[in-house]
Amino acid sequence: MKRFVDQVVVITGAANGIGKACAQRFAQEGANIACLDITTADNEATAAECRSLGVEALALLCDVTDVDNIRLVIDAILEKWRRIDTLVASAGIYTGTPLAEVPLQQWQRTIDINLTGAFLTNQAIAPIIMKQRRGSIINLSSMAGKTSWPASAEYSSSKSGVIGLTRSVAMELAPYGATANAVCPGNTLTDMVRNVAAKVGATDGMTGEEWLDMRANDCPMKRLAEPWEIAGVIAFLASEDSRYLTGQAIEVDGGMVMS
Repeated sequence: MKRFVDQVVVITGAANGIGKACAQRFAQEGANIACLDITTADNEATAAECRSLGVEALALLCDVTDVDNIRLVIDAILEKWRRIDTLVASAGIYTGTPLAEVPLQQWQRTIDINLTGAFLTNQAIAPIIMKQRRGSIINLSSMAGKTSWPASAEYSSSKSGVIGLTRSVAMELAPYGATANAVCPGNTLTDMVRNVAAKVGATDGMTGEEWLDMRANDCPMKRLAEPWEIAGVIAFLASEDSRYLTGQAIEVDGGMVMS
């Protein structure tokens, strides 16, 4: 069943990882996709893959920290399709530095991309959804938005902020029949997580793969997530089956936060 035929889904961070998996999932279900990212070649590859599934797709250069850039990109999307049904705010970074060693610039960059970037894209698209009186916003938080561990101050802070942002957006969208929710993935097998594994693992005398194996063993399900598993939950949150579900921060973490 294709749940999103002729709908328009805007995805930030679409070039790889969970964002790319979301683009693939929504395209498989008939949506037209606006792929937003700063990584041009990989972003175009995601859009091309979506087009190969029989839908329309744009690859648009977008810096989620640049409000003028965001406005231009949204204008281009509306010029082509005249509507936006769903925003998936997936753009994000992870650094992983001990508290005493975090430079202010690194703190600010993490907050700018992970939290302010979500805020700016929500702010740009929410009025469109409100005018349409339908639609959904799904923001990518993290299990780090609900719990924490050493060397994650800037990341955990940004992802906790995304949850608070989502709840506020949900309150404003609710009278218009639209929804906003956050998804909180656990460790997911993306390039970003593999890079983190190599960096953090080295500080503990482990290879990246050994660190990932350790994290998998920590999880009640004894494995890490695949990006498509996160995308499936996001697609549910954009579907008609979740029209009465809003303001939630849903853990998709194999039971990590619970345990």
